[in-house]
Amino acid sequence: MKRSLLPMRRARVASRTTFWTVNRRSPAAGPTLAQRYGNGATIRSQPFRSSVVDDSVADAPGAGRISAAEVLTLAPPPFAVRMLRNLSFGHTPASIAEFNGLGSTDAQQLANWVDWQLDWRNIDDSALDARIAAQDYTTLSKSLQQLWADHIVPNPDWEVRMRPAFEIQRLQWVRATYSKRQVREMVVAFWHNHFNVQGSHWSAGPLYVHYDRDVIRPNALGNFRTMLEAVATSPSMLYYLNNNSNTRTGPNENWARELMELHTLGAIHYRGFADPATLPRDPMDAAYPDGYSDVDVYEVARAFTGWTLKEGHWQFPNENDGTFVYRSTWHDTNAKSVLGLAMAANQASMKDGRDVLDRLASHPGTARFICSKLIRRFITDTPPATLVTSAAQVFRQNWQAPNQIELVLRHILNSTAMYNAWGQKSRRPFDALVAAMRAGGSDWTLRMGADGDKSSHFVWLAGLTGHTPFNWAPPNGYPDVASAWSGSSAMAMTWKMLNWLTEASDGDKPLLPIVQLTRANVPTWTANALVDYWCTRLLGYLPTAERRQTLAKFMAQNGDPASYRIEDSDAWAANDLKKHYNHQRLRSMVTLILLSPEFMSR
Repeated sequence: MKRSLLPMRRARVASRTTFWTVNRRSPAAGPTLAQRYGNGATIRSQPFRSSVVDDSVADAPGAGRISAAEVLTLAPPPFAVRMLRNLSFGHTPASIAEFNGLGSTDAQQLANWVDWQLDWRNIDDSALDARIAAQDYTTLSKSLQQLWADHIVPNPDWEVRMRPAFEIQRLQWVRATYSKRQVREMVVAFWHNHFNVQGSHWSAGPLYVHYDRDVIRPNALGNFRTMLEAVATSPSMLYYLNNNSNTRTGPNENWARELMELHTLGAIHYRGFADPATLPRDPMDAAYPDGYSDVDVYEVARAFTGWTLKEGHWQFPNENDGTFVYRSTWHDTNAKSVLGLAMAANQASMKDGRDVLDRLASHPGTARFICSKLIRRFITDTPPATLVTSAAQVFRQNWQAPNQIELVLRHILNSTAMYNAWGQKSRRPFDALVAAMRAGGSDWTLRMGADGDKSSHFVWLAGLTGHTPFNWAPPNGYPDVASAWSGSSAMAMTWKMLNWLTEASDGDKPLLPIVQLTRANVPTWTANALVDYWCTRLLGYLPTAERRQTLAKFMAQNGDPASYRIEDSDAWAANDLKKHYNHQRLRSMVTLILLSPEFMSR
């Protein structure tokens, strides 16, 4: 009975891609959005035409005749829903009520929500802590030295070695779904992606609890320069980008290159093999060159020689606890020059590397690059230049402030672009699944469990979407634009996973309690009432009448959508489809809402 199809299908595109458009809240929000879906399909704020294959002739002789595209326009949701799609992993009935209760105007509600969420330490998240404590996570409280002693030194089996990474991976789902500190969790996920370390890395994975708990989370809303050094000295990153083996006699450039290309200035500021002395000055601050060259990369690598960890190296066999150490005998003490900054020979311990971090953290190119990525994560795939510039000014003015990142986010999240945000992003697979669990009232928690149990099956299926937390192998992190996730594989597997969520149970506990919530909230089970309840719950609003009618017809089968009372049963009645497997049909209808463009848009 369970069906996995789209109810909103209007015309089939030759490349099997669905088209839709999104109405912007205000024409002043900026340029028309350009999120690409599939082979050439584009979401636009104005109607457009494209060649399609008409459904009526698609399977007939001579199929393939061309007709005009039919464009679907989506109305904007209420303000609270639009903001919560961008400022959280998805709305819940409670979060909508919280947002609406924070002021009498949209602007007040947004400003007060941002203030509340950025003051995350004063948000009570004890229910999440209790939920996590009730599960079988065993590595979360282990110190770095304990992780090293338990998961590396004995060279245990793969499952034991990688358990810290697997626990943090599953915990990412739990935190995103149930934490009340939604903005903080989104920012933590952002920095994890920015300073990407693959969790399944042989040497980095066993220490992943430390990387998440002691490196990323404490600094997520703090100071970028402080976080840079925490990342540079973390064993997981030292292993992942090979700086643990960076010595004056055997320099390794991996960390140096990614530090500049991915973590600070960005590849947009890479100037190839240019002589650093010939680079023009940055337009924001003439004290800095406008980019970096390969010579800078070599110099940065030299600056970080000797930054390593105690790993039982043959020269230091008795130092083997996984903690960071600076090996002065491994360090290149000669003079260096990075981004126009001259560093004298024989500087004090670690000063070369710290000078580099200072230079990068204060560079205007870094400010622009980081702010562009933050705006892309929260607002739009195409960050407005004016907002990038103003946010970068805040970033640079506060580059030594302990709450620098909080100040930058406050600026971005209270901007006009944020206020007008709608339809400029699409939910990536992880985001879509978490949003479904949040809006769908899930009360199920991933645990470690054994192979084959529901949690392991969930993680395996989610992995097929290509967006498992901390499982991106290259150091650049998961892409954050719609075009990267518009391929048939990612979209189809996300839809399959959303469909699976509506059917799956862990023992007698459904992952989405669809029947139970319906019983509690819909007194009379007519098709119209069921559709309106679940559209309101999952989307945060009612879509157009035409689109609701499509769902109601599916739910009603041969009954009247407005008057026929659907029985609360799951009996077989193939001779009368309005009584046939009603619970399964209800779950299928919920699936159809989850697969809709209304749900997938941000």
